[in-house]
Amino acid sequence: MSVSRGPSPARRAAAVLAPVAAVAAAHIAPAATWLPVVRRRLPRLAGVGHPAHVALTFDDGPDPGSTPRFLDALEELGVRATFFVLGEHVVRHPSVVRETVRRGHELAVHGWSHDRPWLPAPADDVRGLVRAAGAVRELTGRRPRWYRPPYGVLTSGRWAAARTAGLRPVLWTAWGRDWTAEATPASVRSAVAAGLRGGGTVLLHDTDRMSAPDCWRAALGALPGIVNGCREAGLSVGPLAEHGVPPAVSAGRHPPGADGPR
Repeated sequence: MSVSRGPSPARRAAAVLAPVAAVAAAHIAPAATWLPVVRRRLPRLAGVGHPAHVALTFDDGPDPGSTPRFLDALEELGVRATFFVLGEHVVRHPSVVRETVRRGHELAVHGWSHDRPWLPAPADDVRGLVRAAGAVRELTGRRPRWYRPPYGVLTSGRWAAARTAGLRPVLWTAWGRDWTAEATPASVRSAVAAGLRGGGTVLLHDTDRMSAPDCWRAALGALPGIVNGCREAGLSVGPLAEHGVPPAVSAGRHPPGADGPR
């Protein structure tokens, strides 16, 4: 006589985990936008703007030890940029934030903290972005327009949170790989040049808080070569506000014709 023993422990575990995996996949699937091949198919999200212009952007600040060095270098070059700041650092270093704006640069939101997004936390995503945008506005009197998620990972929850906060997600088309211990001014220039075209958006970092110690020095040393290389190619360099990227998302709405997950 045959005896039915029911599903094996492995099958029972698979049955339990399947819904969890499905939720995780739905949450993280849009995050593939950080991959170059995907960004090329979503030019607005990647930050493609006027073909004669390059947007210069920095992530992870403000940092009182390094950000002022970038402000001085940019002033010497006669260039303004967009700084994607973390809210928790904004409230800790308000003088650096005010000085950044005083020198004509644009502030954008990188999140409240540089947390990893692998588990869905939609309420936390909304609270963090609204709080960070509010901190920038309170200090500067200006509402930020743009949002770049930490690690460039734009999950479905973060996309929805950006819409709620009235922020337009913008990633990049070229980066300097300036967060590694091996980065040098030459390697940063080379990495940027490999991916940069007219209308592109450059990603660099003005701090080493989330990176290898002192790696910001490589980005700082690369700045003159990057800017002058653009100018020699007939390209102007400036912030996202001058780049021709569509305006920020209105709270609760998705802009007509915008790329990205619906």
